[in-house]
Amino acid sequence: MSGPQPFVFEVGAKVKRHAPATERNRDVIAQTLACVLPTEGLVLEVASGTGEHVVHFAKMFPALTWQPSDPDPIALASINAWRADSKVPNVRPAMLLDASADWPIAQADAVVCINMTHISPWAATVGLLRNAARLLPQSAVLFIYGPYNQRDVPLADSNAAFDAALRQQNALWGLRFVEDIAAEANVSGLHLDSVIDMPANNLSLIFRA
Repeated sequence: MSGPQPFVFEVGAKVKRHAPATERNRDVIAQTLACVLPTEGLVLEVASGTGEHVVHFAKMFPALTWQPSDPDPIALASINAWRADSKVPNVRPAMLLDASADWPIAQADAVVCINMTHISPWAATVGLLRNAARLLPQSAVLFIYGPYNQRDVPLADSNAAFDAALRQQNALWGLRFVEDIAAEANVSGLHLDSVIDMPANNLSLIFRA
């Protein structure tokens, strides 16, 4: 990670936002998702941001229905704009959802969360785990992607600099320890199934109900 990437507004479509990192990581994330997602059902994406990931994944996995969400109304507008322009039929309208609060959805067959835990308070990660455990059927997957700390693994210089920049920007932000997330997941009734190394010093964390 080289640092936070700003959103970019597209000319002529001001509600649409673009995150430069999305184009770099969406295909490798999709390859990992292909190994863990169900063949059909509903996938809830938490903190969908611009909406670019969910539209791309919907094209890659047309048998799945995708429910994007975000706590930011501006993000919801961007998600819905990407959805409308893509014309993919298996993406639902974006849902207002705060990861740290009770979620307005009763069930999902998988939950996906990309690049949220380090740019939100710890309460958002706790809420993600607690709510996912409530929604998911047995053996279903919670997929979390981003940069993380591991207690027995040296932190890459780029991630250390990124972590410092995040904490300077907001004292409640920063790279989380995988071990802390796993411990909190156990409290909620989830278990860490695998940790997958990803490009650019990121990780995919696979939790199961």
